[in-house]
Amino acid sequence: MKKTIILLAMTVAMTVPAVAQGRAQGGIDGAMMRHITQNSRASQNRALSNAMASNSIDDLARNYRNNTVTDKHFSIETPKQTIHNQRQSGRCWMYSSFNVLRANFARRHADTLRVEFSHDYLFFYDQLEKANLMLQGVIDCADKPMDDVRVQFFFKNPINDGGTFCGAADLAEKYGLVPMEVQPETYTAERTSRLGSLLSSKLREFGLELRGMVAAKKPASAIKQRKTEMLTTIYDMLSLALGEPIKEFTYAFRDKDGKQVGAPRTYTPLEFYRETVGGPINGTFIMAMNDPRREYYKTYEVELDRHTYDGHNWVYVNLPMEDIAEMAVASLRDSTKLYSSYDVGKQLNRNTGYLALDNFDYASLFGTTFPMNKAERISTFDSGSSHAMTLCAVDLDAAGNPVKWKVENSWGGDSGQSGYIIMTNDWFNAYAFRLVVDKKYVPERILKAAQTKPVMVMPEDPLFTPDN
Repeated sequence: MKKTIILLAMTVAMTVPAVAQGRAQGGIDGAMMRHITQNSRASQNRALSNAMASNSIDDLARNYRNNTVTDKHFSIETPKQTIHNQRQSGRCWMYSSFNVLRANFARRHADTLRVEFSHDYLFFYDQLEKANLMLQGVIDCADKPMDDVRVQFFFKNPINDGGTFCGAADLAEKYGLVPMEVQPETYTAERTSRLGSLLSSKLREFGLELRGMVAAKKPASAIKQRKTEMLTTIYDMLSLALGEPIKEFTYAFRDKDGKQVGAPRTYTPLEFYRETVGGPINGTFIMAMNDPRREYYKTYEVELDRHTYDGHNWVYVNLPMEDIAEMAVASLRDSTKLYSSYDVGKQLNRNTGYLALDNFDYASLFGTTFPMNKAERISTFDSGSSHAMTLCAVDLDAAGNPVKWKVENSWGGDSGQSGYIIMTNDWFNAYAFRLVVDKKYVPERILKAAQTKPVMVMPEDPLFTPDN
């Protein structure tokens, strides 16, 4: 026994220094630090260092040749509509989706009628459904340990504001739509962070309780009943913060000048949805994605990327940017706006509402380069879809090639170009990711690719974050 203890002690004594030595080889040692300081050019850039100490990096890197947008002409442009403001919320996906739906409504009525949909109304059900998705996901994975990647997926981000056009389609078909004036925005709807934090905390608490019930082998009926009680608490929290959803209302449509057209009618939200949208949204579109890491003309499905437990996972066709641009131009030519999403924070001049690859020269400012391509940026989490906007115009050259694009944004009418953002085609190719296209503008070969069995991919992938 004593011999075993002595041998164990000797083994530990030999192992600890080896581990420490291995760590030291990966650290910044004296020789490495000497090399760094001797080869640093910081002392040669004292004036630049002083400038950066009292100015923003963007102000110093800004390319002042791009500080004004002089060319605002677009050869193809859809009719203008009201610019909205999502304020301090992550609901850009809903704003862009509603932009498309209300533009389609106006187009069907020869632009004589207008409608504005309530974001607050559908956001209520979005949050309730996401709460259920989390709780049911916890139940489904209750046999896995807490450090399992799928269990952590639900507990790490139990609820969020973000989403895609697919979520708007599922939610609107299930719960309907109501006019904005019937259920206007609340303070919390426009400033969602505190509510989201409280809902997340409550859902994590509930999730642990449900795991305990499964571990205790409680009947499925008892677990479902308890989940229903939990969702009642979430419903109450949402009702206090957002207002309880309207069940019935009276409404009269108005023209583009604000004049009432026809007599008021009484609607339920689903009746109003059918009146304004006309029929199911699902099945009428494809989601195109540009992901140069994966094979093109293949269909992919993102597991658990949906807004409702019984809804549709996000399914997309991976396409080169040339095909995406071709479909976008075809849609815009027919005065049809498109849901689209981008890594909008890259090279955005907020003052001018202009996106170009050379808006900011960070490379010259720091004396280095930033050479990663689109695939490398995605793979390393350096870039990905972050914000949805509504593609509404394109400018083509004499050969019919895109030169620049314009989108309706949801940051208010006083942002950018009176609520719009203009982007060069080079920037579009580098930082555009998603495009929702009505099937009538999709070539047959792409429709065939969209009908193939999808390859399942995981929601942890760097490209599959929700638009917010």
